[in-house]
Amino acid sequence: MAVYTEVTDEALVAFLLQYDIGGLLAFRGIAEGVENSNYALKTSTGDFILTLYEKRVAPEDLPWFLGLMEHLAAQGLSCPLPVRARDGRNLNPLAGKIAAITTFLPGVWPRRVLAQHCEPLGAALAQLHLAGQGFAPTRKNALGPEGWAPLLQKCLPQADTVLAGLGAELSLWLEQITAAWPRDLPVGHIHADLFPDNVFFLDGRISGLIDFYFACTDLYAYDVAVCLNAWCFERDFSFNATKSRALLRGYAAHRPLSAAEIAALPVLAQGAALRFLLTRLYDWLNTQEGALVTPKDPLDYYRRLRFHLAVREGAAYGI
Repeated sequence: MAVYTEVTDEALVAFLLQYDIGGLLAFRGIAEGVENSNYALKTSTGDFILTLYEKRVAPEDLPWFLGLMEHLAAQGLSCPLPVRARDGRNLNPLAGKIAAITTFLPGVWPRRVLAQHCEPLGAALAQLHLAGQGFAPTRKNALGPEGWAPLLQKCLPQADTVLAGLGAELSLWLEQITAAWPRDLPVGHIHADLFPDNVFFLDGRISGLIDFYFACTDLYAYDVAVCLNAWCFERDFSFNATKSRALLRGYAAHRPLSAAEIAALPVLAQGAALRFLLTRLYDWLNTQEGALVTPKDPLDYYRRLRFHLAVREGAAYGI
């Protein structure tokens, strides 16, 4: 989450007239994250999140994202539910952008990930994968392996300003990872961005999963690999096998990984690390001046990627 587009009080009041959620009491920008403009919204009927979709989200994908969220919520997964206006639409223009209102979920995300967070996280990820199976429409992963080379090309002219030799290393690693990428593993709808700040906890339990705007149809085990990267490294970038074991145990309790998925975890984790390294590198080099957003250090994922490149079998992740 972030704020790129400012919304005036007058524009928001007029926008809310389309909805049956009461009058505006307060709203404020949410500075976390890097993708869309988000506001915490309080009306006379309760709390909501207002999202204005920025340049990385394709407008034609928005009905799919919101449709998936509605489907998952109907299946019992705790995720934001898009609010429909009186005319039935859940997408409407605001401040020159397409916008949506979703329900607010209580809870806080873990600023410091502990092992005790990881087993319920794994369980929630598997439940998301299972809940999504009844949603028929599909969406290609725009930031999957086919999207990495074009993104790297945009970054190469300035990559070495971040770290000497970074461009050459990324070019080599991209070639190695894409050549080894698995093609025949189980596929379904995945979150693809389930970082700690997208998972809320309340009283020790997960109270909600948010930010589905990278969701897509791709390898389930790739989604697991994204979480291994996001949840199982310490602040010194050492890998915590206890957290990884707990995450995978929680996942397997609902959807056991196949032998082929386990064998593919090293390259999937490499690919997940490369994907976030590239998008963070691009944002680091191209942050919009004046945006209420803090770009994330791409070298965090450079260090994770170097770890995964040394892993030779799935057992290293604690299975």
